Amino acid sequence: MAGPQPIADPAPLDGALPASVLDGASDRMLSVYLHVPFCRVRCGYCDFNTYTATELRGAKQSDYASEAAAEVAFAGATLRATGFSDRPAGTVFFGGGTPTLLPATDLVRMLDSVRDSIGIAAGAEVTTEANPDSVDAEYLATLADAGFTRVSFGMQSAVPHVLATLERTHDPDRVPLVVDWARRAGLQVSVDLIYGTPGESIDDWSASVDAALSTHPDHLSAYSLIVEDGTKLARQIRSGLVARPDEDLQADMYELVDARLAAAGFDWYEVSNWAKGAEFRSRHNLAYWRSQDWWGIGPGAHSHIGGVRWWNVKHPAAYAARMSEGLSPGAGRETLDASTRELERVLLEARTREGIAIPSLAAEARTAVAGLIADELVNAEAALRGTVELTLRGRLLADAVVRRLTE
Repeated sequence: MAGPQPIADPAPLDGALPASVLDGASDRMLSVYLHVPFCRVRCGYCDFNTYTATELRGAKQSDYASEAAAEVAFAGATLRATGFSDRPAGTVFFGGGTPTLLPATDLVRMLDSVRDSIGIAAGAEVTTEANPDSVDAEYLATLADAGFTRVSFGMQSAVPHVLATLERTHDPDRVPLVVDWARRAGLQVSVDLIYGTPGESIDDWSASVDAALSTHPDHLSAYSLIVEDGTKLARQIRSGLVARPDEDLQADMYELVDARLAAAGFDWYEVSNWAKGAEFRSRHNLAYWRSQDWWGIGPGAHSHIGGVRWWNVKHPAAYAARMSEGLSPGAGRETLDASTRELERVLLEARTREGIAIPSLAAEARTAVAGLIADELVNAEAALRGTVELTLRGRLLADAVVRRLTE
């Protein structure tokens, strides 16, 4: 399980939101995230709020679609009571865990609950994450028929020994099959990769990138492996069973995937994400990076509406109990002050291709831009046009750029 929740004020049991969340709402899109906290096997590197069957104690996977639908109805009622009207979701995203461990009909029920209680905008993006071994052609066709538009496959690697270290259970040869089934169903396809796994060589990574590209996805995400405290991988590294990821090698791997993707016609639009064209960018993830509004459904899910952020109780049993009583599942809540919202804006926007409008920065940050250009961290031509846009070197050192813009 993931670590403890942040320390903040208790969330009100009625879920009531302050009137301040309406300020500027017409300029913000609403998204819905549905967390499905179930996995067949817990991967050693993962610190997400997920549970295997033996860890559920007091909760049932078979009940989950109804419980999530109850929170969706609660969300819709709360938004209307706050004063929001006619605000359908522009994106819907099913994440986990492994959402596709549930029957396809359960995911359809959950999506229908969003359509009925909140509304889904015309042309909305509707995505589910999936493991390659958790779907077949019929499953994907059922999702597409119900209004899903996109699937994101957790490929991670094409190399068996790397998958074994990550404790991923799928056969890498299955990835081309599921991508083909998704395309036949009419779904856009994203593929997720992880680089820097202990024991992974640059040749291993090159093989994985080539294998992913051979499936001709519309979108690709590549994330560096981060060792999270409390995970099995962290314990293995601490005990010397596996080596800590090599940051220099990870940088080489990032440069490799960026070059390989550029040659294949992909453009980066966020530090870890590339698309075959602007129409294939993840609009849901862009909503996070642009500080839009989203309601997170499910155990441990986080939400953000107009500068108010809250998170749900973590265990599925505690979540089910709240929903059965008609209460908000929120465990904690905070209202972000202006300085925190600005810090987060810079942190998130700096990672995107659109970057940050220089006039929107504080005076001290604007004076730092020249130094960032001199250090080849920021694109000089973009800066002349009034935007902080990271260079390749800047993407590798994005955290350092943000520190210099916010000191």
